[in-house]
Amino acid sequence: MKSPALRHVLTHLITPLLMCIGMGLAYMGAFVTPEPHHMPVAVVGAGPEAKVFAQTVKDTAGDKLDVRTVANRAAAVELLKDRHVTGAYVPSAHEPELIVATAASDMGATAVEKVFTPVAAHQGAPLKVTDIAEPVSDDPTGQGLFFLLIAISIGSYASVAAIGAAGAALAVRVRALIAVGVAAVVGGIGALLAGPIFHLAHHDLGTLWVMAWLYSAGILLIGVGLHTFLKRWTTLAMMVLFVMLNFTSSGGLFRPELQNGFFGTLHAFWNGAGFVEGIRSLLYFGDDGIARNVWTLVAWLVVGIAVTGIAALWERPARRTHEEVPAAMDAPDTPAAEAERAAEEETEESVAV
Repeated sequence: MKSPALRHVLTHLITPLLMCIGMGLAYMGAFVTPEPHHMPVAVVGAGPEAKVFAQTVKDTAGDKLDVRTVANRAAAVELLKDRHVTGAYVPSAHEPELIVATAASDMGATAVEKVFTPVAAHQGAPLKVTDIAEPVSDDPTGQGLFFLLIAISIGSYASVAAIGAAGAALAVRVRALIAVGVAAVVGGIGALLAGPIFHLAHHDLGTLWVMAWLYSAGILLIGVGLHTFLKRWTTLAMMVLFVMLNFTSSGGLFRPELQNGFFGTLHAFWNGAGFVEGIRSLLYFGDDGIARNVWTLVAWLVVGIAVTGIAALWERPARRTHEEVPAAMDAPDTPAAEAERAAEEETEESVAV
């Protein structure tokens, strides 16, 4: 290609076009056709009749449901609070009941209601639905936590471009300290959004801020470390890791039992799922399961520390050489000036995306 300017533009178009493909595959693959995949449900009853009924439901649903029986209603409620089942059906000739926990997943509660409404109708009685964990009135679908995740994620990965490109002259340890400080600010913004602004969280804002900081710091440190090796391709890598794979597997809209196996598997250890499920535990389920989610966020933070540590070791020889270069190298049209222009282009491109 004869025109350097045209080649330059086409090269920079690679990133948004790859993002278009990746976002389409990720979002449409995760969200377009939600349907139950081994969704765990319970049938209340201890006798042979309850076991036969549960097996009939399982045979009818096939792979869509995993059906278990529990001895009594109290045991079913505990399973729901522990989020081991999505719904629990209490058979009755006069008033069959479906117990759900909407705060765990509004879509999941809707899915099990669709399953058991015709079952109750077949028994000749209307279905009573009991919700043992309703979201706050300011977030009736419980999906506000997903949009909080998006806000914190954008603040985190967009800051990577500023720290990595504009701060390229700084030592890695300095960039890492800046990242940790930015994460604290991003976490504070998240706490303000969740608390006094939109009232998603009516308590434990301090703990929410700590979890938001852990989540953000992990992203920022991974990004700062990757920037040493990927440069302007860091934005694409961050979008893949913390948008395409992260948002889709977080459980903020659809929990893993409503998704295919790929996103359901990611939900078990990805950082977005750790944040969303941890905040759900904090706000609605008496901290049940929160320790595991916090450790997930800590693990990602440790990965970020490791990546930045490797980057520091990688940059050390080059930085020592750069410090020995005469100041004249900073004149226009030198490699240093060219690097500065590249950093500005990267920052503009990343923020635009």
